[in-house]
Amino acid sequence: MPAPDSPPTTLLRAATRPRLLVLLVVLLAAAAVCGRLGAWQLDRAQSRGEQLERQQVAARESAAPEPLGDVLAPQESFNGELVGRAVTVSGTYEAAGQLLVVDRVLDGRAGYLVLTPLRVTGGGAAGWTGADPVLPVVRGWVEDPADAVDLLEPPAGVVTVTGHLQVSEGGGQGASAPGQTDAVSSAQLVNSWGGPIYAGYVVLTEASPAQPAGLALLGPPTLGTSDSGNYNVQNLAYAAQWWIFGGFALFLWIRMVRDEAAGDPPVSQPVAAAARP
Repeated sequence: MPAPDSPPTTLLRAATRPRLLVLLVVLLAAAAVCGRLGAWQLDRAQSRGEQLERQQVAARESAAPEPLGDVLAPQESFNGELVGRAVTVSGTYEAAGQLLVVDRVLDGRAGYLVLTPLRVTGGGAAGWTGADPVLPVVRGWVEDPADAVDLLEPPAGVVTVTGHLQVSEGGGQGASAPGQTDAVSSAQLVNSWGGPIYAGYVVLTEASPAQPAGLALLGPPTLGTSDSGNYNVQNLAYAAQWWIFGGFALFLWIRMVRDEAAGDPPVSQPVAAAARP
């Protein structure tokens, strides 16, 4: 019976043969290169993702105001990407519902936000068939409302408000005194102002007709990038490809060791002629 050219052996003996040891060094080097290239692509994915996010933030900060109805509908969930979006909206202030938001700091000084409900004209959004919704508007900031009584009175009649959207705050502890609250929370405000109400609020930057000049405006919010970071999908795919190549190099060596340990299959010998002329 024909014998195999290379008899079977243990995996350890096969793995320590010089030829496979040299191959292991080569493939380990290749896997290390693939791993480094994958890490480089991961860094690129993060840097390009952060760059794109900064561009989006800059574009949002410099964008022209849009009609509120094109951006957010009453009782609609507030998308985090809407924070800082410049909007314009028309309606009528309901002075009787105005509140002072306590413990708000501006330029290092503690004071109050002037929060006024704006009953939005025409429903505020295309296709809206419900009652005119109410929009919380932060008209400005005062240090001591007792010294600024004339400034607190909102303009009468229809006004057009331009400002930046902010997401509704979480519920606070409630009013510390009549006419005050500790949070700009739509979930709480709907109990006193009625509905329908928007899930966010507007920080006023300008109004027509103009409101009293003594109210300090807050200005646009500072928009930062995500703490968790955003990644460019294309570079993530490249990183995954390099790591797969590195893993395949190691798998190839393991497969070769197993084949070496199994030995060569028997080689068929030529059969002598049964008869000669």
